[in-house]
Amino acid sequence: MTDDDQHAKGTVSYLMEMGALKRARRSGWWIAGVKDPETIAEHSFRTAVIGSVLAMMEGADPAKVALLCTFHDTQETRVGDIPWIGRRYLTAASNEDVTADQVADAHPAVASGIQAIVAEYEHGDSPEVVVAHDADKLECMIQGLEYLEQGYVNAREWVDSTRAKLKTASAIALADAAQNMTSIDWQRTYLR
Repeated sequence: MTDDDQHAKGTVSYLMEMGALKRARRSGWWIAGVKDPETIAEHSFRTAVIGSVLAMMEGADPAKVALLCTFHDTQETRVGDIPWIGRRYLTAASNEDVTADQVADAHPAVASGIQAIVAEYEHGDSPEVVVAHDADKLECMIQGLEYLEQGYVNAREWVDSTRAKLKTASAIALADAAQNMTSIDWQRTYLR
């Protein structure tokens, strides 16, 4: 097998592994009593959309933020979605180490590119990184509001704690607006 064949196989292996994110649930919500929480992939998708929107509002690069958000939880195929309370008791590999293992056999450009994205998300301080972190928190807060609507009253703590961690003015403004809306308010203008 040639190096190109080996790299193609390693890259496809990584892509197939990412499919597991469509099946893996965000386990922190089980603590709040949510019986069927969203998947990691569902969370990452909306985080990328929110990140793009926040970047536009904050004058950051929307494509860069979407990329950071897309890859921010990809390591959870290997270590799972460890809720904050569980992290107190566990010592897990860094996201950079997990990512290095995930892409070890991928095409070198793919491996180095993905590793750079994850390292930047974990340690960067650019406006794009700040916005990406806010997008992750804002998505969690909005999801919590949706779970509150569904009757999961324990989601209130997640809503309040993630709201308190937001840094950008745009994320704070969107969080404030979200608290006064329902999950179907977006369609009301079309029902008139």
